[in-house]
Amino acid sequence: MNTQVEIVEVGPRDGLQSEPDVLPTETKIEYITRAMDAGIRRLEVASFVHPRRVPQMADAEAVLEGLPERDDVIYIGLILNRRGFDRALAAGVDEVGMAVVASDTFNRRNQGVSSDESVAAWLDIAADARRAGLRYNVTVSAAFGCPFEGEVEPRHVVELAKRVAEAEPVEVALADTIGVASPQQVIDLIGMVAEALPGMPLRCHFHNTRNTGLANAFAAVQVGVRALDASIGGIGGCPFAPAATGNIPTDDLIYMLERSGIATGVDLSQVMATSEWLAGQLGRSVPAMLPRAGRFPEQLAGNAA
Repeated sequence: MNTQVEIVEVGPRDGLQSEPDVLPTETKIEYITRAMDAGIRRLEVASFVHPRRVPQMADAEAVLEGLPERDDVIYIGLILNRRGFDRALAAGVDEVGMAVVASDTFNRRNQGVSSDESVAAWLDIAADARRAGLRYNVTVSAAFGCPFEGEVEPRHVVELAKRVAEAEPVEVALADTIGVASPQQVIDLIGMVAEALPGMPLRCHFHNTRNTGLANAFAAVQVGVRALDASIGGIGGCPFAPAATGNIPTDDLIYMLERSGIATGVDLSQVMATSEWLAGQLGRSVPAMLPRAGRFPEQLAGNAA
Protein backbone atom coordinates (compact mmCIF):
# COMPACT_ATOMS: atom_id res chain seq x y z
CA MET A 1 0.00 0.00 0.00
CA ASN A 2 1.21 3.51 -0.77
CA THR A 3 2.55 5.60 2.09
CA GLN A 4 1.95 8.85 0.18
CA VAL A 5 -1.27 9.82 -1.63
CA GLU A 6 -1.87 12.90 -3.75
CA ILE A 7 -5.08 14.78 -3.02
CA VAL A 8 -6.65 16.35 -6.10
CA GLU A 9 -9.05 19.04 -4.89
CA VAL A 10 -12.15 19.05 -7.10
CA GLY A 11 -14.41 21.23 -4.98
CA PRO A 12 -14.03 24.38 -7.09
CA ARG A 13 -15.39 22.43 -10.08
CA ASP A 14 -17.28 19.30 -9.09
CA GLY A 15 -18.18 20.73 -5.72
CA LEU A 16 -19.72 23.95 -7.00
CA GLN A 17 -21.29 22.78 -10.26
CA SER A 18 -24.43 21.43 -8.57
CA GLU A 19 -24.96 24.31 -6.16
CA PRO A 20 -28.27 26.14 -6.66
CA ASP A 21 -26.57 29.52 -6.42
CA VAL A 22 -23.61 30.77 -8.42
CA LEU A 23 -20.77 31.99 -6.24
CA PRO A 24 -18.97 35.18 -7.28
CA THR A 25 -15.72 34.72 -9.17
CA GLU A 26 -13.79 36.36 -6.31
CA THR A 27 -15.18 33.80 -3.86
CA LYS A 28 -14.14 30.92 -6.11
CA ILE A 29 -10.62 32.34 -6.33
CA GLU A 30 -10.45 32.64 -2.54
CA TYR A 31 -11.67 29.04 -2.23
CA ILE A 32 -8.86 27.84 -4.50
CA THR A 33 -6.31 30.04 -2.75
CA ARG A 34 -7.29 28.66 0.65
CA ALA A 35 -6.87 25.12 -0.67
CA MET A 36 -3.41 25.97 -1.99
CA ASP A 37 -2.48 27.59 1.32
CA ALA A 38 -3.39 24.30 2.98
CA GLY A 39 -0.82 22.52 0.82
CA ILE A 40 -2.93 21.13 -2.02
CA ARG A 41 -0.90 21.29 -5.20
CA ARG A 42 -3.25 19.92 -7.84
CA LEU A 43 -6.72 21.39 -8.21
CA GLU A 44 -9.59 21.10 -10.66
CA VAL A 45 -10.47 24.78 -10.80
CA ALA A 46 -13.14 24.97 -13.51
CA SER A 47 -14.95 23.15 -16.27
CA PHE A 48 -15.15 24.48 -19.80
CA VAL A 49 -18.69 23.50 -20.68
CA HIS A 50 -21.58 25.42 -22.18
CA PRO A 51 -22.72 28.02 -19.62
CA ARG A 52 -26.37 27.28 -20.30
CA ARG A 53 -25.86 23.67 -19.18
CA VAL A 54 -23.71 24.46 -16.13
CA PRO A 55 -24.12 28.14 -15.28
CA GLN A 56 -22.02 27.74 -12.12
CA MET A 57 -18.96 27.35 -14.39
CA ALA A 58 -19.72 30.22 -16.77
CA ASP A 59 -16.81 32.29 -15.41
CA ALA A 60 -14.12 29.66 -15.99
CA GLU A 61 -11.85 32.06 -17.90
CA ALA A 62 -12.23 34.75 -15.27
CA VAL A 63 -11.31 32.31 -12.51
CA LEU A 64 -8.12 31.29 -14.34
CA GLU A 65 -7.25 34.90 -15.01
CA GLY A 66 -7.58 35.73 -11.33
CA LEU A 67 -5.39 32.89 -10.05
CA PRO A 68 -1.69 33.46 -9.35
CA GLU A 69 0.91 31.84 -11.57
CA ARG A 70 2.65 29.21 -9.45
CA ASP A 71 5.28 26.75 -10.54
CA ASP A 72 4.40 24.40 -7.67
CA VAL A 73 0.65 24.15 -8.44
CA ILE A 74 -1.24 22.45 -11.27
CA TYR A 75 -4.55 24.00 -12.35
CA ILE A 76 -6.80 21.46 -14.07
CA GLY A 77 -9.67 22.34 -16.38
CA LEU A 78 -12.36 19.76 -17.13
CA ILE A 79 -13.35 19.45 -20.78
CA LEU A 80 -15.89 17.32 -22.62
CA ASN A 81 -15.14 18.16 -26.24
CA ARG A 82 -12.99 20.11 -28.70
CA ARG A 83 -14.67 23.42 -27.91
CA GLY A 84 -13.92 22.95 -24.22
CA PHE A 85 -10.30 22.11 -24.98
CA ASP A 86 -9.84 25.23 -27.08
CA ARG A 87 -11.25 27.38 -24.27
CA ALA A 88 -9.12 25.68 -21.61
CA LEU A 89 -5.97 26.08 -23.69
CA ALA A 90 -6.66 29.78 -24.26
CA ALA A 91 -7.41 30.28 -20.56
CA GLY A 92 -3.99 28.99 -19.57
CA VAL A 93 -4.69 25.81 -17.61
CA ASP A 94 -1.75 23.57 -16.73
CA GLU A 95 -3.65 20.35 -17.36
CA VAL A 96 -6.86 19.30 -19.08
CA GLY A 97 -8.96 16.42 -17.91
CA MET A 98 -11.58 14.81 -20.12
CA ALA A 99 -14.35 12.44 -19.10
CA VAL A 100 -15.58 9.49 -21.14
CA VAL A 101 -18.63 7.75 -19.69
CA ALA A 102 -18.76 3.96 -19.48
CA SER A 103 -22.38 3.89 -20.70
CA ASP A 104 -23.73 5.30 -23.94
CA THR A 105 -26.95 6.60 -22.38
CA PHE A 106 -25.15 8.64 -19.74
CA ASN A 107 -22.50 9.83 -22.20
CA ARG A 108 -25.20 11.11 -24.56
CA ARG A 109 -26.97 12.91 -21.71
CA ASN A 110 -23.73 14.34 -20.35
CA GLN A 111 -21.91 15.11 -23.61
CA GLY A 112 -24.42 14.77 -26.42
CA VAL A 113 -22.52 12.01 -28.22
CA SER A 114 -21.84 8.28 -27.85
CA SER A 115 -18.99 6.89 -25.77
CA ASP A 116 -17.19 5.85 -28.96
CA GLU A 117 -17.43 9.39 -30.30
CA SER A 118 -16.04 10.74 -27.03
CA VAL A 119 -13.12 8.31 -27.21
CA ALA A 120 -12.31 9.45 -30.74
CA ALA A 121 -12.51 13.10 -29.68
CA TRP A 122 -10.29 12.38 -26.67
CA LEU A 123 -7.56 10.79 -28.77
CA ASP A 124 -7.47 13.83 -31.08
CA ILE A 125 -7.57 16.30 -28.19
CA ALA A 126 -4.83 14.47 -26.29
CA ALA A 127 -2.56 14.66 -29.32
CA ASP A 128 -3.10 18.41 -29.52
CA ALA A 129 -2.54 18.80 -25.77
CA ARG A 130 0.77 16.98 -26.13
CA ARG A 131 1.81 19.26 -28.97
CA ALA A 132 0.84 22.30 -26.88
CA GLY A 133 2.94 21.09 -23.94
CA LEU A 134 -0.08 20.60 -21.67
CA ARG A 135 -0.53 17.79 -19.19
CA TYR A 136 -3.66 15.77 -19.88
CA ASN A 137 -5.62 13.11 -18.00
CA VAL A 138 -8.75 11.10 -18.72
CA THR A 139 -11.51 9.77 -16.50
CA VAL A 140 -13.74 6.78 -17.17
CA SER A 141 -16.94 8.02 -15.56
CA ALA A 142 -19.75 5.84 -14.17
CA ALA A 143 -17.20 3.03 -14.03
CA PHE A 144 -19.06 1.29 -11.21
CA GLY A 145 -22.65 1.89 -12.27
CA CYS A 146 -24.89 4.05 -14.47
CA PRO A 147 -28.04 5.88 -13.32
CA PHE A 148 -29.77 4.96 -16.59
CA GLU A 149 -28.40 1.54 -17.59
CA GLY A 150 -27.67 0.09 -14.16
CA GLU A 151 -24.71 -2.24 -13.66
CA VAL A 152 -21.66 -1.63 -15.83
CA GLU A 153 -19.72 -4.69 -16.94
CA PRO A 154 -16.16 -4.48 -15.51
CA ARG A 155 -14.62 -5.89 -18.70
CA HIS A 156 -16.24 -3.06 -20.65
CA VAL A 157 -14.61 -0.55 -18.29
CA VAL A 158 -11.24 -2.25 -18.76
CA GLU A 159 -11.55 -2.11 -22.56
CA LEU A 160 -12.56 1.54 -22.41
CA ALA A 161 -9.60 2.30 -20.14
CA LYS A 162 -7.27 0.59 -22.60
CA ARG A 163 -8.63 2.65 -25.47
CA VAL A 164 -8.28 6.02 -23.74
CA ALA A 165 -4.83 5.06 -22.39
CA GLU A 166 -3.54 4.82 -25.97
CA ALA A 167 -3.13 8.60 -25.82
CA GLU A 168 -0.53 8.22 -23.03
CA PRO A 169 -2.19 10.49 -20.44
CA VAL A 170 -0.50 11.36 -17.16
CA GLU A 171 -3.02 9.04 -15.53
CA VAL A 172 -6.30 7.23 -16.03
CA ALA A 173 -9.03 7.81 -13.45
CA LEU A 174 -11.98 5.63 -12.53
CA ALA A 175 -15.02 7.54 -11.28
CA ASP A 176 -17.91 6.28 -9.20
CA THR A 177 -20.00 9.15 -10.49
CA ILE A 178 -23.22 8.21 -8.68
CA GLY A 179 -21.75 6.62 -5.56
CA VAL A 180 -22.81 2.99 -5.99
CA ALA A 181 -19.50 1.14 -5.57
CA SER A 182 -18.45 -1.13 -2.71
CA PRO A 183 -14.86 -1.63 -1.52
CA GLN A 184 -14.65 -5.11 -3.01
CA GLN A 185 -15.85 -3.78 -6.37
CA VAL A 186 -13.16 -1.13 -6.20
CA ILE A 187 -10.45 -3.67 -5.42
CA ASP A 188 -11.58 -5.97 -8.21
CA LEU A 189 -11.94 -3.32 -10.91
CA ILE A 190 -8.69 -1.53 -10.09
CA GLY A 191 -6.92 -4.88 -10.18
CA MET A 192 -8.29 -5.59 -13.63
CA VAL A 193 -7.41 -2.13 -14.97
CA ALA A 194 -3.93 -2.20 -13.43
CA GLU A 195 -3.27 -5.58 -15.01
CA ALA A 196 -4.43 -4.29 -18.40
CA LEU A 197 -2.41 -1.05 -18.11
CA PRO A 198 0.87 -1.95 -16.39
CA GLY A 199 2.78 1.12 -15.28
CA MET A 200 -0.13 3.53 -15.84
CA PRO A 201 -0.79 5.74 -12.78
CA LEU A 202 -4.39 5.39 -11.60
CA ARG A 203 -6.55 7.95 -9.84
CA CYS A 204 -10.00 7.45 -8.32
CA HIS A 205 -12.98 9.73 -7.93
CA PHE A 206 -15.64 8.69 -5.43
CA HIS A 207 -18.98 10.09 -4.36
CA ASN A 208 -20.49 9.46 -0.96
CA THR A 209 -24.08 9.06 -2.13
CA ARG A 210 -24.55 5.77 -0.24
CA ASN A 211 -22.00 6.45 2.50
CA THR A 212 -19.35 4.16 1.02
CA GLY A 213 -17.06 6.80 -0.49
CA LEU A 214 -14.34 6.82 2.18
CA ALA A 215 -14.29 3.03 2.43
CA ASN A 216 -13.91 2.87 -1.33
CA ALA A 217 -11.08 5.40 -1.22
CA PHE A 218 -9.20 3.36 1.35
CA ALA A 219 -9.73 0.21 -0.69
CA ALA A 220 -8.28 1.98 -3.73
CA VAL A 221 -5.18 3.06 -1.82
CA GLN A 222 -4.68 -0.49 -0.56
CA VAL A 223 -4.37 -1.74 -4.14
CA GLY A 224 -1.97 0.93 -5.33
CA VAL A 225 -3.96 4.00 -6.38
CA ARG A 226 -1.69 7.03 -6.09
CA ALA A 227 -4.15 9.92 -6.28
CA LEU A 228 -7.67 10.57 -5.00
CA ASP A 229 -10.14 13.29 -5.88
CA ALA A 230 -11.89 14.97 -2.97
CA SER A 231 -13.88 18.10 -2.22
CA ILE A 232 -13.36 20.33 0.80
CA GLY A 233 -16.46 20.04 2.93
CA GLY A 234 -17.75 17.17 0.80
CA ILE A 235 -19.89 19.35 -1.44
CA GLY A 236 -20.75 18.42 -5.01
CA GLY A 237 -22.52 16.06 -7.34
CA CYS A 238 -23.33 15.64 -11.00
CA PRO A 239 -26.13 17.77 -12.47
CA PHE A 240 -26.77 15.11 -15.13
CA ALA A 241 -26.98 12.12 -12.76
CA PRO A 242 -30.16 11.77 -10.68
CA ALA A 243 -29.54 11.71 -6.90
CA ALA A 244 -25.75 11.96 -7.19
CA THR A 245 -24.64 13.72 -4.02
CA GLY A 246 -21.38 15.03 -2.70
CA ASN A 247 -17.81 14.00 -3.30
CA ILE A 248 -15.83 12.42 -0.49
CA PRO A 249 -14.78 15.25 1.85
CA THR A 250 -11.15 16.28 1.67
CA ASP A 251 -11.28 16.82 5.44
CA ASP A 252 -12.51 13.33 6.32
CA LEU A 253 -10.27 11.69 3.72
CA ILE A 254 -7.07 13.30 5.03
CA TYR A 255 -7.98 12.40 8.60
CA MET A 256 -8.53 8.75 7.64
CA LEU A 257 -5.33 8.55 5.63
CA GLU A 258 -3.14 10.24 8.21
CA ARG A 259 -4.49 8.07 11.03
CA SER A 260 -3.59 5.11 8.80
CA GLY A 261 0.01 6.27 8.38
CA ILE A 262 -0.46 7.64 4.86
CA ALA A 263 0.91 11.13 4.20
CA THR A 264 -0.83 13.71 2.01
CA GLY A 265 1.29 16.84 2.54
CA VAL A 266 -1.87 18.82 3.32
CA ASP A 267 -2.55 20.80 6.49
CA LEU A 268 -5.77 19.31 7.86
CA SER A 269 -6.47 22.22 10.21
CA GLN A 270 -6.47 24.66 7.30
CA VAL A 271 -8.75 22.37 5.28
CA MET A 272 -11.21 22.23 8.17
CA ALA A 273 -11.10 26.01 8.50
CA THR A 274 -11.85 26.30 4.79
CA SER A 275 -14.86 23.99 5.22
CA GLU A 276 -16.23 26.33 7.87
CA TRP A 277 -15.56 29.34 5.64
CA LEU A 278 -17.24 27.57 2.70
CA ALA A 279 -20.33 26.80 4.76
CA GLY A 280 -20.63 30.52 5.39
CA GLN A 281 -20.36 31.30 1.69
CA LEU A 282 -23.00 28.70 0.80
CA GLY A 283 -25.30 29.64 3.65
CA ARG A 284 -25.60 26.08 4.94
CA SER A 285 -23.61 23.37 6.64
CA VAL A 286 -21.38 21.09 4.56
CA PRO A 287 -21.51 17.27 4.57
CA ALA A 288 -18.00 16.70 5.98
CA MET A 289 -18.05 15.13 9.44
CA LEU A 290 -14.65 16.20 10.72
CA PRO A 291 -15.41 19.93 11.08
CA ARG A 292 -18.31 18.95 13.36
CA ALA A 293 -16.62 16.22 15.38
CA GLY A 294 -13.13 17.72 15.57
CA ARG A 295 -9.75 16.06 15.26
CA PHE A 296 -8.79 13.33 17.64
CA PRO A 297 -7.23 13.58 20.17
CA GLU A 298 -7.12 17.39 19.89
CA GLN A 299 -10.81 17.78 20.64
CA LEU A 300 -10.33 16.08 24.03
CA ALA A 301 -8.37 19.07 25.24
CA GLY A 302 -11.23 21.34 24.26
CA ASN A 303 -13.74 19.16 26.07
CA ALA A 304 -11.58 19.12 29.18
CA ALA A 305 -11.28 22.90 29.14
